[in-house]
Amino acid sequence: MAEKEVSAEPSVTNPPTEDMDTETLAPPAQNPDDGDSKSKRGREEDGDKVSKKQMVEKSVEEESLENKKSESSDSDRVRLGPKEFGSSLEMFDYFYNFLHYWPTEFNLNKYEHMVMLELLKKGHEESDKKIGGGIKAFQIRIHPVWKSKCFFAIREDDTAEDFSFRKCVDHILPLPDDMKKPDANRASGGGKGGARGRGGKGGGRGGKSRK
Repeated sequence: MAEKEVSAEPSVTNPPTEDMDTETLAPPAQNPDDGDSKSKRGREEDGDKVSKKQMVEKSVEEESLENKKSESSDSDRVRLGPKEFGSSLEMFDYFYNFLHYWPTEFNLNKYEHMVMLELLKKGHEESDKKIGGGIKAFQIRIHPVWKSKCFFAIREDDTAEDFSFRKCVDHILPLPDDMKKPDANRASGGGKGGARGRGGKGGGRGGKSRK
């Protein structure tokens, strides 16, 4: 019986894949919403930048306005020696109350002396005449003509000159019209003038007119 001839070539069960045409994979389709999202994020970032810039500019502007306001406020204040006043009424109250608080015929202390000297220099139209050769003391005396308390400047030669604190205050910072007249001898509601000690009695002759 003849043997069945066996083929030497093995049967191919899996065809080769090297020569197979492969389909080129297309890139994933772009979501149309992605562009809008990026655009929106860009707009938001730009908006944030503008907002921050505006905030910085506003902050700088506000600071500048505050500084100007502060400078303006400081420029309105008046310094008389060691003391500052923010208004004519504040200044008037100080000297009015001090005039009625301090005893007569006593020299003002060093602190009040400096304040009073500056008031006379800055506020009186004839300060050089009032000061003369120099002021050694200030006192409160009863005016010989007006019979009321008045400030007196005692010069180095012991001569004395009276002066109106009201006119001095009005010259430095204008008073309201109802406070300009001598019969308005009343405080506007401020505090008392400072009194920090008594000086010795001083000599001098009282003036004849309140100027």
